[in-house]
Amino acid sequence: MKSLRILAATAAVIGLAACNSGPKTPSPATSGKSASLRAMEQVAIAAHKCWFASKDPAFKKYQMANELNNFGGTPRFLLVPAKQYGARPLLVVQAQGASSQVDVFGPLMSEPLGARIGSDITRWRSGDSSCAAAA
Repeated sequence: MKSLRILAATAAVIGLAACNSGPKTPSPATSGKSASLRAMEQVAIAAHKCWFASKDPAFKKYQMANELNNFGGTPRFLLVPAKQYGARPLLVVQAQGASSQVDVFGPLMSEPLGARIGSDITRWRSGDSSCAAAA
C-alpha cells in the first residue's frame, strides 16, 4: 500500500512538472548574459568568419585570441601576430558592463587596415554579419 502511495505521488509530481514546462530556451534578456557579452559574441563570430575562416589575406599575419569569457567583466578579443600568441596585442575589440558599445583600439587602427577594421566592427555591431560592406 505504501509503495502505491509513493508511486501516485511521483506520478502527480511528474504530471505537475509537465504542466509547468514552458519554452526551454531563455530569451536574450534573461539568458544571464550582459549586453556587452551579447554584443561581443556577435562581433567576434563575424570577425572570425570574415577575417580568419575565410582566409582573408589582409589578416594572414594575425591570429585571434578570444577572451569573451574573462573574469574581469570585459568581454574582448585580441589580434596578435600569427606565430606569437602571447605577444602584445595589435588590436583590442571589447565592450564593458551593461553597455553594448564596442570599443576598438591598438596599433592596427593607425595602419591602412584600420579603416576596414572600423567599418567591419561598426557593421557587425549593428547586426549585419556580412563579410563585406555593400558596394
